[in-house]
Amino acid sequence: MTRYLRIYMDDQLALGVGWRELARRAQVSNQGTELGDALTRVARGITEDVATFQDIMRRLGMRPSRIKTSLAVAAERAGRLKPNGRVRSYSPLSRFEELDGLAMGLDAKRLLWANLRDLAGLGAGLPDVDFDELIRRAERQRDALMPFHADAGRVLASR
Repeated sequence: MTRYLRIYMDDQLALGVGWRELARRAQVSNQGTELGDALTRVARGITEDVATFQDIMRRLGMRPSRIKTSLAVAAERAGRLKPNGRVRSYSPLSRFEELDGLAMGLDAKRLLWANLRDLAGLGAGLPDVDFDELIRRAERQRDALMPFHADAGRVLASR
């Protein structure tokens, strides 16, 4: 594998870990609601995708950068400190921004799987990895969140 592919894979793993943490945080913040249930499923799927990605890296002889993944977790936690319009509690802005970030992450994940399959040639190199299903899964996860994202945007606009 090229040096650049290794860097790309490490960067993508760090992003996936960050989105996994964001999905978990959003799920906890919305627990007991229909959105919370959807986020539970999405967080579980993202966790499985991160594990799949780590397995692909291992099979390619790549060791993930602990520094990058640790920085991704730290960045997600630091993001919790940004003002959200309320001093101590979860706000409609928090919900909207979390869903916005997850939608972007799921779009990026869909692109990642296509890039690995087509541009990096891993579709042929790892024929047992169903990249098409991974792409469809990212699309399903995003589709599951978009109605909640739209609702959160309407709430934001009405206040």
